[in-house]
Amino acid sequence: MNHNDFNKLYPRRTGLLTPRNMEKAGYAGLTVLTILTVLPIIAVVIYILVQGAPAISPSFIFDMPRDGMRAGGIWPAIVGTIYLTVGTAIFSVPLGIGAAIYLAEYAPDNRVTQMIRIAIINLSGIPSVVYGLFGLGLFVLFLKFGSSILAASLTLSIMTLPVIISTTEEALRAVPHAFRVVSISLGATRWETIRRIVLPQALPGIVTGVILGLERAAGETAPILFTGAAFFLPRLPQSPLDPTMALPYHLFVISTQVPGMPVQIQYGTVLVLLVFVLGMNLIATWIRSRARARRQW
Repeated sequence: MNHNDFNKLYPRRTGLLTPRNMEKAGYAGLTVLTILTVLPIIAVVIYILVQGAPAISPSFIFDMPRDGMRAGGIWPAIVGTIYLTVGTAIFSVPLGIGAAIYLAEYAPDNRVTQMIRIAIINLSGIPSVVYGLFGLGLFVLFLKFGSSILAASLTLSIMTLPVIISTTEEALRAVPHAFRVVSISLGATRWETIRRIVLPQALPGIVTGVILGLERAAGETAPILFTGAAFFLPRLPQSPLDPTMALPYHLFVISTQVPGMPVQIQYGTVLVLLVFVLGMNLIATWIRSRARARRQW
């Protein structure tokens, strides 16, 4: 085949529709879409900072609320949010990771397992208010935990389980199968392989799933509205069976139920909740970076 025959079969593109120009156009389009996605988020964060920063002070953070929550601080709501997040982690993280290990490493690939995975995916899309009503019926009324931190934590745990199970299972499946084969060939049992090889290698993905689930729990209002959140509680809870204030519900109350509430206090509460969630993200990023530095693939 000579040069002329090659040009007839594979003609060069000329004009605007060259591969190079198409690549530049695709890159420009992706850049524009990224900017359009990021700019509204940045604008919202800046607006919250401008509106809420004047309200931030030591008294606002550490004092008890008073005067119908028009004055004082939000310390009970901050502590209550921490209690609920920790309680959710206690119940959901071990159960979610254990279920993911079973589905990824032990469960046979049959219709029952496939139905379980489909059910987990569907559960992650259920509205949070449905989980709140379920927690009200099961934990508050049937098990008689009352409106308490325990009932709210269990409800939030059920809500976050689908996210933790799905992301953890994907992280476990992403670990190369050769790691398991080599470990078992050297005499390790299946559980030793999972505990010493698979779980450390999948840790970045597992941490991501856990933080995503806990962040959702920390920012939800509907589940705790039915199971454990108090409208006004100028003291700290003394036991897991006590109700508690929480930042999301506190923000809902002062924004909709308290007339004459200063806007700065509302946005100051939003800013504190935003910093709380951002702090969880920073901790997760630090753990992921250290785990990825030790990863062997």
